[in-house]
Amino acid sequence: MSEMEDLVAKVMADLKDSDTKSAPQATTTATAQTGSQAQPDGKELGRSDYPLFSKHPDLIKSPTGKRVNDITLENVVNDKITPEDLRITPATLKAQGQIAKNAGRAAIQSNFDRAAELTAIPDDRLLEMYGALRPYRSSKQELLDMANELEQQYHATISANFVREAAKNYEIRKKLKGDN
Repeated sequence: MSEMEDLVAKVMADLKDSDTKSAPQATTTATAQTGSQAQPDGKELGRSDYPLFSKHPDLIKSPTGKRVNDITLENVVNDKITPEDLRITPATLKAQGQIAKNAGRAAIQSNFDRAAELTAIPDDRLLEMYGALRPYRSSKQELLDMANELEQQYHATISANFVREAAKNYEIRKKLKGDN
């Protein structure tokens, strides 16, 4: 094995060891009812399904449809894997959120849900949005326009509401463009 493969094997073994110390916790729920990712046996994903990568590699696919097992160092070196193959999908983020929720970490689930929405936004535009959210960079109207874009163009309602809340708070705290 190469040094890189040894390191990856060690990290995976450490993850597996730490996972066996966690108490299993899965909740039975039909996928059709929740719209959530489910295990092949119909159970909702829970704490015992973490890490998803090793417990359910069949549930993880790249945006181009490659399976997680296709993403190997050899395939990267041989140019069979593109940067697009290394991106996470909304489904994988939602599954991770479901695991977090069923482990009693609802706040983390909301972060995964918001991240799932953001995968639809082109990288360049997303970076512009992050820059525009910094204090003193945008007017209230520019932030509200951004929220509308998130909601209407990208169907990112969680993120749109986050930006609307930021606009309101920036106005109260005098953090809008021209306030400094």
